[in-house]
Order: sequence, then structure tokens, then C-alpha cells
Amino acid sequence: AVVSTQSTGKHKMSTSITLKGWQLLPLWRRRIPKPPVYWKGDPQHQLFLPLFWMRMIKPEHKVPNSEVHFETHPQMSNFDIKNYLEKIYNVPVLHVRTEAIRGEDVKGPEGAMTHREPDKQMAYIVLQDGHEFEFPDIWAKKKPPFERNMEEVKNM
Repeated sequence: AVVSTQSTGKHKMSTSITLKGWQLLPLWRRRIPKPPVYWKGDPQHQLFLPLFWMRMIKPEHKVPNSEVHFETHPQMSNFDIKNYLEKIYNVPVLHVRTEAIRGEDVKGPEGAMTHREPDKQMAYIVLQDGHEFEFPDIWAKKKPPFERNMEEVKNM
């Protein structure tokens, strides 16, 4: 992979990545295309999903049951996040707050900075009154593999 740079005064900014001859733009620099225009008579079996993504994050500290944390696509606005949850998942949203988190600097073996991890955008959602969310504990009922194997041996 080759990274092309654009010089702006003293600093260099990476604009694209070349991989096997293809020039790729990072996701946060890509322009989001408009959906195709619908003309009467066109087939209607097409389903257009948003190009944005959201990932639910378990909070590091105790939060009220009406608050949910997400990592979101960097181009999503508060309005986009609210519509995404209400229209696609039917989640009633009272308030949305976003925070941009700068990526950490990665240092090489000599201690010099080699690159920086991508920036993140966190969204903190407050649900409307009467709606609560509790993060599921998916590992509560599962036993460690060693205990499962011991039970299988005992049952033989």
C-alpha cells in the first residue's frame, strides 16, 4: 500500500491510499452519493440502506438505563443519528449528544511517532420517558469451555 501525500505548508496530509493499483479514499473523506432518481415505471424491488454505521458501546461507568452509548460514522450529525434510530429501529430518542475523540498517536520502536489511529465519534443517546435499555450480559449463562467439557465427560 502506498500513501500519497499533499503538502500544505509545513505539514503533509494523506489524501489517498493506493492498493494494487486502485486509489482508495478513507471512509471519512468519501463523498456520500445521492440515491438514484426514481422514474415512474422503474422496478420497485430495490432497497436502499444508509451508508452510515453505528456500533453500540458498553459504558465504562454506571449510567442511567435511559442512556445508550454508540460509536458512529464520523460524518453523522445529531439529526442523522436521531433519524437513524427512530426510522430504522423505532427507538424513541429524546436527546443526542456527540463527541469527537482524537485518535491516539502510535509510536515506533525508537519512540518516534509513526502514525495516528483514526478519529472516533461517540454519540450519547437519551431515550424518551418510559423507555429503558439495559446492556445484555451475553456471557452470563455460558460456562467456560473447560467446565462444559468436564460435564460432557461425566455424562458419558
